[in-house]
Amino acid sequence: MEPYLAWIIAGFLLVTVELLTGTFYLLVIGVGAFAGALVAWLGGAVLAQAVGACAVALVGTGLVRQWHKSHQKSGAKDNLLDLGQPVVLEAWTNAGGGLARVKYRGASWDARIADGSRPEAGATLYVTGQDGNTLLVGAAPASP
Repeated sequence: MEPYLAWIIAGFLLVTVELLTGTFYLLVIGVGAFAGALVAWLGGAVLAQAVGACAVALVGTGLVRQWHKSHQKSGAKDNLLDLGQPVVLEAWTNAGGGLARVKYRGASWDARIADGSRPEAGATLYVTGQDGNTLLVGAAPASP
């Protein structure tokens, strides 16, 4: 088999697998394999083929990484639906660390008391933010 055909097959396999992941990284590595196929078709040595494939894959990976950083989904800081909503303190899980369980929307959530206060169980607090799946709560409601 000609070396350029091996590169083309590898490129198509990588692009096909990329369709299952959706991250674009395998896509750029597949494009790098196509670049290796081009170098092979032009008569380049095996080392030149590998260098060409790696160079295109590295540049493409850098571009995808840069694109991902600039297009990150807005985090919980932009999720304003929960801000100001009341929660009920169920129990402290780590009073020294300000961690507790609260009842919110009919479910029990992990929460961090943001203002450093130590309310009793049953107290009504308000959502002031969110850190992953942990609600940030305080005695005063946050304004959205």
